[in-house]
Amino acid sequence: MSNRLPVDRVVDEAGQATWRPSPGGLVTALQPVMRAEDGVWVGWAGVAGEEVEPFEADGISILPVALSEQELQEYYEGFSNDTLWPLYHDVIAQPSYHREWWDSYVRVNRRFADAAAGAAAPGAVVWVHDYQLQLVPAMLREVRPDLVIGFFNHIPFPPYGIYSQLPWRRQIIDGLLGADVIGFQRVADAGNFSRAVRRLKGYETRGPIIEVPIDTDDPESGSHRHVTTNRHGGLVRTVLARAFPISIDAEAYQELARRPAIQERAREIREELGNPETIMLGVDRLDYTKGIGHRLKAFGELLRDGRLDVEKVTLVQVASPSRERVETYRQLRDEIELTVGRINGDYATLGHTAVAYLHHGYPKEEMVALYLAADVMLVTALRDGMNLVAKEYVATRVDEDGVLVLSEFAGASDELRQALLINPHDIEGLKDAMLQAIAMPKRDRVRRMRALRKKVLTNDVARWSASFLEALTRSAHGDHPLQDAPVNRR
Repeated sequence: MSNRLPVDRVVDEAGQATWRPSPGGLVTALQPVMRAEDGVWVGWAGVAGEEVEPFEADGISILPVALSEQELQEYYEGFSNDTLWPLYHDVIAQPSYHREWWDSYVRVNRRFADAAAGAAAPGAVVWVHDYQLQLVPAMLREVRPDLVIGFFNHIPFPPYGIYSQLPWRRQIIDGLLGADVIGFQRVADAGNFSRAVRRLKGYETRGPIIEVPIDTDDPESGSHRHVTTNRHGGLVRTVLARAFPISIDAEAYQELARRPAIQERAREIREELGNPETIMLGVDRLDYTKGIGHRLKAFGELLRDGRLDVEKVTLVQVASPSRERVETYRQLRDEIELTVGRINGDYATLGHTAVAYLHHGYPKEEMVALYLAADVMLVTALRDGMNLVAKEYVATRVDEDGVLVLSEFAGASDELRQALLINPHDIEGLKDAMLQAIAMPKRDRVRRMRALRKKVLTNDVARWSASFLEALTRSAHGDHPLQDAPVNRR
């Protein structure tokens, strides 16, 4: 279950609609499992105010959930993206709290839960994805206690001091605790969740295990999974909450990077940019969490101070459109484009542009060519659940060259320790890291990139999905081994 289906609707010139697979690692990772297990994917079809009948796509049963235009505005653009998104990203932007948005969120989550409850076989595994559907696990458990329920949160889970601002904080916790296994990107996120459970519910935790008390007066209490007795003699249901860091289809990126046509395209990109000595690259959704403004500020100051030469260094910034109906995002676009224009106006020459700014998306092949063309990859997120762009860059570097500058506030920094780790709020430190990346000797670049590639190629998206589903399978048998919890070795 996810907010969006794994397919996108495409309408041809004759007005005929067809469905094609959505790009993205989640779809790639789960397609083989879904086909093998006769799976059903529940999600919104991407069109407001339209009922879409269930259908088959690439061997997967698709069960669309309808959203009205008002629900799209209140549940998705409102509560999900203007309340939860900024709150869960450390209040980089101020969240909005509206009761009608919450009511819509509850209503849509109930619709998703009802759809899954009607489609799931007895004892089936249901895997719910992301912050738009946090109430679904408990709603499902209420009507289908026979199900094995997993939930994975793709974005950060905030510290309690931030999370506690949410007026519906208890309801969200209750919703998530309906799952048997709750997955997070980072060990710190899982810890934040467990602390919120202790503070708000008073439940006991043992490492990644949360003990949820069972109401013995509930006629369904005997059907709960993982029923055990706690140290006080009360009946509890055990829930596993731990980190499962998501990844990418690394082999697919490697295969693209080895294609002669894409390698030739990378050379063309360098020529189109005037063959600078160094190309720095940023690839992001246009979102205030990505630190694009911090990156541009650091780059502009390096040019201003003469520490970088526009004839030798170019910054390419790809900023794909995002949530353009939301005012905060429209304002962000204006700010970024004003900054880019100012830097180019001050420092570009007739032959060399300081910042090549591209406000549109690209197919995967073009992105791989850009990764191959870039000497330095800049990931300066102010807060990010994982940031798969960092892993994509590493996977494409089959030449074992290139430098990754990576924010310590991105989940990827827990694994990619051989990157140049930075605090994007420290502009001077960011500037120093950019200069260090440019000047780094090749032997050091190769040593770091080899270590990064080993990590990404080993921990790919297939391993991620297999590890989560294994935890769910073991959960079905009441097996929650504490030793399986990852250790934060930072």
